[in-house]
Amino acid sequence: MDDKVALVTGASRGIGAAIAERLRRDGWHAETAERATGVDLADPHAARIAVERLERVDALVANAGALVRKPALEHTVEDWRQVLDLNLVSVAAQAQAAARRMVEQGDGGAILLMASQLSFFGGMHTVAYTASKGGVAQLTKALSNELAGHGIRVNALAPGFIETDMTADIEDWKRRQIDARIPMGRWGTPEDVAGAASWLLSDDARYVTGAIVPVDGGYLAR
Repeated sequence: MDDKVALVTGASRGIGAAIAERLRRDGWHAETAERATGVDLADPHAARIAVERLERVDALVANAGALVRKPALEHTVEDWRQVLDLNLVSVAAQAQAAARRMVEQGDGGAILLMASQLSFFGGMHTVAYTASKGGVAQLTKALSNELAGHGIRVNALAPGFIETDMTADIEDWKRRQIDARIPMGRWGTPEDVAGAASWLLSDDARYVTGAIVPVDGGYLAR
């Protein structure tokens, strides 16, 4: 694996940092978009360049994302643009650039996008985020259809409630409601998500593509 290169975006903390660390332990040469000075992943053109600057790309983990938490009637056009540009349009640009490089290399690859449990239901006060993650789930399926013939697998993870900065502001009463619905009885950790990412990028998942894999302690099943 020492010559295999994986690019992980949004790897400065939380889930992205855990995935990058896990891939390094697995033997990948894990690059992060943050190492490219001045990269604004909300700009699809800059996001594409973050991929193209690498001499080789064998895997992409498009993890960077943004959340605006407010009632739907208070979402502004700027809120929508901020969330959709980073969570969906930029992700599509990264995936396209990575796929082009993989096709040029001629030996396949793996693309892993970051969906959400909100790809499956509506939620509350996260309308732009929910719409973007629904788009990521469909993007995953569409890309998997077109890229399978090139030996490129495209999958997505759908994390549930994970202990990160993005969920730190959830009120105690809401956390108690969530706790009561998670069959495994706890919130997930970034390392839980990283373990699933490790598997989906490995040869053990060589026949898995177009899948949206929940990492949620059973939340969606209840």
